[in-house]
Amino acid sequence: MANTAQNASHTGPAADRFGAVTHDVINQPVELADFNLFSGDRALSEAVTRENAAWASNDLADFGARIGTADYLELGALANRNLPEFDTHDRYGRRVDLVRFHPSYHQLMKTSIEEGLHSSPWTDPRPGAHVARAARVYMHSQVEAGHGCPITMTFAAVPSLMLQPDLAKDWVPKITARVYDPRNVPVDQKQGITIGMAMTEKQGGSDVRANTTRALPVGTEGPGQAYELVGHKFFVSAPMCDAFLVLAQAPGGLSCFLVPRWKPDGSKNPLQVLRLKKKMGNASNASSETELRGALGWMVGKEGRGIATILEMVAMTRFDCMVGSSAGMRMALAQAIDHCRQRAAFGKLLIDQPIMQNVLADLALEAEAALTLTMRMARALDNRTDEAEAHFIRIGTAIGKYWICKRTPGVAYEAMECIGGSGVMEDGPMPRLFRESPVNAIWEGSGNVQCLDVLRAMGRTPETVDVYFAEVSRAKGGNRLLDAHIEALKADMKETAEFELRARDLVDRLATGLQASLMVRHAPANVADAFCASRLDARGAHHYGALPMRVDCSAIVERARPR
Repeated sequence: MANTAQNASHTGPAADRFGAVTHDVINQPVELADFNLFSGDRALSEAVTRENAAWASNDLADFGARIGTADYLELGALANRNLPEFDTHDRYGRRVDLVRFHPSYHQLMKTSIEEGLHSSPWTDPRPGAHVARAARVYMHSQVEAGHGCPITMTFAAVPSLMLQPDLAKDWVPKITARVYDPRNVPVDQKQGITIGMAMTEKQGGSDVRANTTRALPVGTEGPGQAYELVGHKFFVSAPMCDAFLVLAQAPGGLSCFLVPRWKPDGSKNPLQVLRLKKKMGNASNASSETELRGALGWMVGKEGRGIATILEMVAMTRFDCMVGSSAGMRMALAQAIDHCRQRAAFGKLLIDQPIMQNVLADLALEAEAALTLTMRMARALDNRTDEAEAHFIRIGTAIGKYWICKRTPGVAYEAMECIGGSGVMEDGPMPRLFRESPVNAIWEGSGNVQCLDVLRAMGRTPETVDVYFAEVSRAKGGNRLLDAHIEALKADMKETAEFELRARDLVDRLATGLQASLMVRHAPANVADAFCASRLDARGAHHYGALPMRVDCSAIVERARPR
């Protein structure tokens, strides 16, 4: 009898045997990992080939496979879970202004620099160089966006510094070197360095002409000469960099300066960090408030031309905002699709339900259009010596930075809703993607600033308008909705009354027209037609998941599915 009772207990439910097992875990997805961020992204791989960087495809596929592994993706989570810490002084009382980071952050930085994300178009300026770099930044930003800030600024500093050849000769080789050295030591002890930026002050924000930081000449005045800077900066990104491009008021007006953390004699430059910012997003990256207490710096470019000088840098950082926001859309979309293809509700997989297909397809259109415009701008950067492409960069970067960055939070939110309750849990990637989503819309000039920049370009350089319409008209006849959109836009732009009041409406339409033209020319017909139908012929305010009945949503989702 004892044996019979014992055998019966072993054949019963697990809870009867152990008293603790309440259920099996079923109908739950596995984490999206071990996928190729390049070859598993059709829109990206097609764009690289189309925009003249097919030569980089094999290397990009290798990179995409390496950073798509579970272990590498975890670096992004760790870098945001373990936030930067700041020490003003060492334990003996010496001023150090040291920012400490988790090893995961340093690994992300090391990868970016060794892969040339901070320099490759400058060190290897072949056709398609900006396109290939943008593809790498796009993929790596999907792993972790915050570390991209110092990478972008280091990359973008080169055009500004090249305006001052004597400084560039000494600094650019170390800026572009593929060596990551995070030590807080003088530049002459390093083979590779990073560059930050310090423009914004409390009283001015985007209006840098209101800056009060003063630059006092040490001896001889003028470009390339030494000055001492006295003042404050409300946002310095990122304070662990080796030097910074800084705007300050010289005797001859607002000028640009290169200010290192350490003086040439090895002493600490009095560029003193007050505190790190407590940001909603971009948490892995340190941003700071800083005071310059006689900090030594060298003038870059002409005196009084600081804005023009640093705009050489800002043009590149704004482009990287487009890349980063497009990447945020892609990762949010990938997470949503991957979840929905594994999760069932009401008797079928979410991805097979028409209402969810409509939402996912709409998000896929947004993400592909963002990437397509971004990569077109990358090709323009590769051809920036061409006058027409230079005009296109001038207006297209402002349009793209405004529109793509503006659309990203909506994509992140909708993707989070597709995932449901699990999407808002901090042990998953969606809260980080959501918090990151508004950052690029605000940094490097908010939406209003970008719209005003578009109007300024149109006013000062009317050729930019002609170049814009020449670009979008390359799709003429490809979609009737696009043709009508372009004609209406041309007519409305001839009406110059209250241009600034109408700026957002005009730039919205410039952006959607440009994206639609590129999609008609380059995307599959079903994708392009769906984009035009939903963005150019929308009934009322567009919200995701309202694609027309004739759209093949399942095919669009399948194209966007991460592999």
